[in-house]
Amino acid sequence: MSHSLSQTPKSRALSPEALAMMDSIARNGSFAAAAREMGKVPSALTYSVRQLEDALDVLLFDRSSRQAVLTAAGQELLIEGRRLLGEMDAVANRVRRIATGWESELTIAVDDAIAKRALFDLIDAFYQLPCESATGERTAPPTRLKLRTEVLSGTWEALTSGQADLAIGTSSQPPTAGVQCELIGDLEMAFCVAPHHPLAKAAQPLTAEVIAAHRVITVADTARSLAPMTFNVMPGQDVLTMPSMAAKLEALLRGLGCGNLPATMVRRHLEAGRLVQMATDQGRRSFPSHYAWRSNANGGQAPGRALSWWLQQLASPTTRRALLEQHEGLIL
Repeated sequence: MSHSLSQTPKSRALSPEALAMMDSIARNGSFAAAAREMGKVPSALTYSVRQLEDALDVLLFDRSSRQAVLTAAGQELLIEGRRLLGEMDAVANRVRRIATGWESELTIAVDDAIAKRALFDLIDAFYQLPCESATGERTAPPTRLKLRTEVLSGTWEALTSGQADLAIGTSSQPPTAGVQCELIGDLEMAFCVAPHHPLAKAAQPLTAEVIAAHRVITVADTARSLAPMTFNVMPGQDVLTMPSMAAKLEALLRGLGCGNLPATMVRRHLEAGRLVQMATDQGRRSFPSHYAWRSNANGGQAPGRALSWWLQQLASPTTRRALLEQHEGLIL
């Protein structure tokens, strides 16, 4: 199927040359000065302006003035024309840079349990990468980053469905064609309640029967096609489902229920006495966390420069540890 951009006579008249002509006349203050700048005779410039006015069916210049004075319509065309010319230059520069191997966009699905502070450190470092524009100026990489927060199976689904190129914080999943997976580390969980919650005074370790008598707070799995995951919910137990880890933490702090959160996420609240960690008869629990990427996203070719950079960072043990531990520093 072929695609074409249909143009009306009016849109055809608004060529880059016509917009540049309007800019030159406005900057120079006269048709004669603009003609000299553009290497044309004044009569040719006057003819081009009249053609543009005829095509748009508006007057762009006030003919009663001896200077090149724009009408209200002409002023609006000048403003929008300058904006369009700037966007055209930006697109051209972007295309040239992408031709060097940078992806136009990189979508990263991040599980809500991943430490946001460490994630933002990576984003900041990515934008500090040295690149050059067409004019030789230092600029950020041309790849647009798009981040999406997912929970449990939703992180994996975003990757395998093609909605993301990289997933950080996936749980263990069955092998999938075209997807590569590496371990970040084990995410230790802490079962917590507020100091004023009834379970805070119960005998430890808490049994499943004792926990089941109290409301548990969970975070909704964001998967739409895959079977959603549920952890630590007893049959018949009252459940309060929250939309995010931050909301779950707030609910725990208010004593609205009990539940598990990454130990590093609640550490400062435990130290301040705002939460109490309770031992259970299941002992200490941890879950492996992975990162995964679609290895066939470029038709079997090597990853683009943006994805390659992220994979290089994720291969670092220091980065992996930070993604599991560095929750402090951002409001949760």
